[in-house]
Amino acid sequence: MKISEVSEKYNLSVDTLRYYEKAGLLPNVQKNAGGIRDYSENDCNWVEFIKCMRGAGLPVAVLKRYIELFQQGEQTLGERKQILIDERQKLIEKRDTIQATINRLDFKINVYEQTIVKREKELLQGK
Repeated sequence: MKISEVSEKYNLSVDTLRYYEKAGLLPNVQKNAGGIRDYSENDCNWVEFIKCMRGAGLPVAVLKRYIELFQQGEQTLGERKQILIDERQKLIEKRDTIQATINRLDFKINVYEQTIVKREKELLQGK
């Protein structure tokens, strides 16, 4: 699959895909005889994984380390699993922080709504 097709399929810019290659996140994308990138199904699976993880906020450095370990083989299973566990925990903490902020905003919005309703009633009563 050409880079333009991968770009369209995963809604990522061509520049982003090239950056992922340079950063070592997609180290094995082959090129055909004309020098055109030819993404395999496996490459596309990595693109999908990287997009998901980046979308959740995982740093490029963490993903690069994970991929380096993956390339080293089964002896790194434990370390790779630990990376995933650690990043999952960070996301849970971020989610909890976001939820606390949403709750606070909900409270503040409710206060404003009560104030507006009260003021509207006063205006209707001529106060």
